[in-house]
Amino acid sequence: MTNEKISALTAKYPLVADLMALKETTWLNPRNTSLAEGLPYVGLTQADVDDAHARLARFAPYLARAFPETAENNGIIESEVVEIPAMQKRLEKEFGAAINGNLLLKKDSHLPISGSIKARGGIYEVLTHAEKLAINAGLLSHTDNYSVLLEPRFRDFFSQYSIAVGSTGNLGMSIGIMSARVGFKVTVHMSADAREWKKAKLRRHGVKVVEYEQDYGVAVEQGRKAAEGDPNCFFIDDENSRTLFLGYAVAGERLKAQFAEQGRVVDEQHPLFVYLPCGVGGGPGGVAFGLKLAFGDNVHCFFAEPTHSPCMLLGVYTGLHDSIAVQDLGIDNLTAADGLAVGRASGFVGRAMERLLDGFYTLSDQSMYNLLGWLAEEEGIRLEPSALAGMAGPVRVPTPSLTPTHLVWATGGGMVPPDEMEKYLAKGR
Repeated sequence: MTNEKISALTAKYPLVADLMALKETTWLNPRNTSLAEGLPYVGLTQADVDDAHARLARFAPYLARAFPETAENNGIIESEVVEIPAMQKRLEKEFGAAINGNLLLKKDSHLPISGSIKARGGIYEVLTHAEKLAINAGLLSHTDNYSVLLEPRFRDFFSQYSIAVGSTGNLGMSIGIMSARVGFKVTVHMSADAREWKKAKLRRHGVKVVEYEQDYGVAVEQGRKAAEGDPNCFFIDDENSRTLFLGYAVAGERLKAQFAEQGRVVDEQHPLFVYLPCGVGGGPGGVAFGLKLAFGDNVHCFFAEPTHSPCMLLGVYTGLHDSIAVQDLGIDNLTAADGLAVGRASGFVGRAMERLLDGFYTLSDQSMYNLLGWLAEEEGIRLEPSALAGMAGPVRVPTPSLTPTHLVWATGGGMVPPDEMEKYLAKGR
C-alpha cells in the first residue's frame, strides 16, 4: 500500500494510526446490533448448529474408544469452566481497577486430543468429511454405532484419501491427530512461527509436516495449491470453512448447560462478557455465534489480538475485511502468540459476525507474558501466550454497573512441554 493510500486510510479511520504504532488499542463496535438483526448476515442458523450437535453425538462412541481420554465424558470433547478469584484480585491490583462480578476461565486449553480450542472445529471438520465419504460409499449409515469406524476395513477405505491444512500450530495439531487416527493420509503446512514441539508431536502421529519460512498466509496458500492437484485430497480452509465454524459454535449451548448446572444466571441484569483470542477468526467467530444463539443479546463478545497482528480489528473497523492485511500497513505480524500470528482475517467471519461483536482490543506480547505469569502464580493454571489475550478483557472493556459474569476463553496450552512452559514463565514479570 502506498504512503498516499495509507494517509487516506488513517484520515478516514484514525485508529489505524494507533495500530500502525503498535499501541494497545480498544475499539467498541458502533455497528453492533441485536441477534435478530445480525443473524441473517451470518448465513447459518440454529438448525445448522443442531445438526453439528447431532453429528458429534453420533461420533461419540467412536471417540470414546479411539481416544480413551474422552471416555470419561462418553466421547464428548468438552472443557470445564472454573472461577479464578485470585486472578481477579491480581488483575485489580496490577491495573488499579475494580472488576464487577465474577471472573471465570473456560479451559479449552485443556480439551482432550489436541489441547486447544481447535479440538472443536478441526476435529469436527475431519469427522464430517469422514462421515460423508463413508456414507456415500455405502459403508455407514446414521443409525449405526460409529465405533465400527475402528474396524480395519474403514482404515483401509480412508487410506485412499488425504487431508491438507495450513496452520500456525493448533489447528494443524487437531486435524493432523484426528485425520491420522481415522486413517487418512494427512499433510499439515506450517508457518515459520509454529512451535517445534507441535511439529514433532504431529510427526510422531504419522502426520507429514511441511515447513515454510514465511507466515500463516503462505502456509495456507501452499496447502491449498498442493490439494488442488489431487482429486482425493480434501483441503480444510481455516479462512472460509463453515464446517469449522459450526464445530466451534456447538460450544454455546454446552456452556449454557454448564452454567445451568452451576446455578449461574445470564439475563439483562446479569450480562455475560466473553473475551476471545483471535487469529484468522474461525474459532472465536464460531464460538461467538454459538454464544449469541444460546444467550441472545445478554452475551457480549470481544476479540483480543496481538498488537503485531491486529488483522480482524483492522478488517472490521475499516470494512475492508480480507482485502487488507496488517503487512499492507508495515505491521510485521511477528508475535509470541503463535496461534494469533495472522496478517489477513477471514472475510467470511468478519462479514458474518461484524454486527454481533461488541468490540476488539489489542495487547502486546509482554502483556500476554505478564498475564501468563500472574495466572500461574495465582491459580496454578499454565497456558500458552496466545491463550492469555482474553485475560486483559475485564480491565480493558467498560462494563455496566450491573452484576456481570466475565468469561475468559483459554484457547491453548494444556499440552505445552514443561521446558517450553518454563521459558514462557521466565518472560512473565
